Amino acid sequence: MLTIFSPNMLKTYQTCPQKFFLQYIKRVNIPRLTTPFEKGKKIHALANYYLQKTDISRIENALTIEEAQIWKTLQQNTFFQMKCIKSEFQLSCKLSDFWIGGRLDALMQEGGKYYILDYKTGSTPKNPQYDIQTMVYLLCLDCYIKDYESISFVYLNLKHKNNTLITFNEELKLQYQKALTELCSKINNDKTYMPNTQNCSSCEYKTLCKHTIKQPL
Repeated sequence: MLTIFSPNMLKTYQTCPQKFFLQYIKRVNIPRLTTPFEKGKKIHALANYYLQKTDISRIENALTIEEAQIWKTLQQNTFFQMKCIKSEFQLSCKLSDFWIGGRLDALMQEGGKYYILDYKTGSTPKNPQYDIQTMVYLLCLDCYIKDYESISFVYLNLKHKNNTLITFNEELKLQYQKALTELCSKINNDKTYMPNTQNCSSCEYKTLCKHTIKQPL
């Protein structure tokens, strides 16, 4: 079976190989509270319908005051107002002996310039230029679009009303390819999936993981 390494899979392995083993290899499903994610999911769905020219008036009327403000912020964003090529777009590419990919929130165009948009209702990555999501998506888009003036990844922080833009270049391409190839190879060759016990207290798999470190009372 073909495995496509997504940003979430790669980040999970970096966080804890044992968690990666339980979640993606043993496929243990742990129920999670959906409340913290509902706002983000709703805005992402609304943006997708809007970009596909679907009537969203009924959905807009059902938004809370906070959600309506976030939606207004997104609509007014310069990048969001560009020409939309695709939204909620699944994209993948081959990297050495591995496949990487994920789902883009939106792909926008302005002339020969292309922009991957990622809506954030929470926080933006601390090091966005080398965040795994940035690396995976830019490498995939570079394979997907052969003729372009530039391609960029844009984090739209709807909470703080600012944007973080990373523009792809050959130097970054080589760095991204090397980093992700090494990470995928490490996962592929891992036989033990040893845990990172620093993250046990906040891990949803802690009750199942035999490596969990018991916290002192």
